[in-house]
Amino acid sequence: MSEKSPRLRAELDGIPTYKPGKPAAAGGPVAFKLSSNENPYPPLPGVLESVVAAAGHFNRYPDMACTGLVNELAERFGVPVEHIATGTGSVGVAQSLIQSTAGPGDEVIYAWRSFEAYPIIVQISGATPVQVPLTDGDVHDLDAMFEAITERTRLIFVCNPNNPTGTAVRRAELERFLDRVPSDVLVVLDEAYKEFVRDLEIPDGIELYRNRPNVAVLRTFSKAYGLAGLRVGFAVAHEPVAAALRKTAVPFGVSQLAQDAAVASLRAEDELMGRVGSLVGERARVYGTLLAQGWTVVPETQANFVWMRLGERTADFAAACEKAGVVVRPFAGEGLRVTIGEPEANDLFLHTAEAFFKEL
Repeated sequence: MSEKSPRLRAELDGIPTYKPGKPAAAGGPVAFKLSSNENPYPPLPGVLESVVAAAGHFNRYPDMACTGLVNELAERFGVPVEHIATGTGSVGVAQSLIQSTAGPGDEVIYAWRSFEAYPIIVQISGATPVQVPLTDGDVHDLDAMFEAITERTRLIFVCNPNNPTGTAVRRAELERFLDRVPSDVLVVLDEAYKEFVRDLEIPDGIELYRNRPNVAVLRTFSKAYGLAGLRVGFAVAHEPVAAALRKTAVPFGVSQLAQDAAVASLRAEDELMGRVGSLVGERARVYGTLLAQGWTVVPETQANFVWMRLGERTADFAAACEKAGVVVRPFAGEGLRVTIGEPEANDLFLHTAEAFFKEL
């Protein structure tokens, strides 16, 4: 009798594997990780204490409804509690959005290059990804995205600011796009880096969602709030969409430690914004120094990273950074993304960039 392997879905064959930011090397003289857009600061005041207290009860299931966190978010953003759904980071909520809207035969539109989880979660659902190239300035081409809509389109991701380029779509252009999209197509404004935005012309997605039933907003506690290891994100959407997200979420997916830490983080926003302000200042310094060195850098990044389009030089530059003790995030043949970290890490990266540029 011949043995056969278990039958797996054929759709899995073509799904790319998510590549996390490479960790900093151990044992070297210096090891800084600027590859995952993490916040370099320790937990905000009160957060660690809340996690330690919750840890004493992790023999129990967490509150599946995330009641305390949802109530805090509803008050913070001035939205009904019924309009909030939580998940394991914003990517977990994004996957629930796909599961709630799209399956075999359906299409999901997003820009490319953008967040590399999009093609993965779309193909897992059996839906067809529709990638629309960024403009020459590495910004979403909303006109082209609109033209890509068909009767099979179910969802559109707009990553704003965009990962990994840091570029963002401004209010007038985004509102014009939203007003043109058919009302039965869900538009998801992925705002994982919203707290780092300083351009006043870049809108707050939550304000745009209020009178648009087909708009949902994704946010996360992983970036500015520094809770990347606890995995908690949320969506703000009108009741039918939010209810569908709660149906498709993994039961008990958000731990009580994560819930309590998120609540404590929301209550420490004054300290948070001070830290974010410091990172934005470092962002400007890194960007300005790269320009002074002679690099061509995508302008006006609104996230906690910079994007360098290096083409075939990408791998060599990433290797030079790693050798120097700082790890960045290369995208082979395209460019690399460098997280804004602590000043010492940024200085090391800039020193490496200067030396590399001189050898070109």
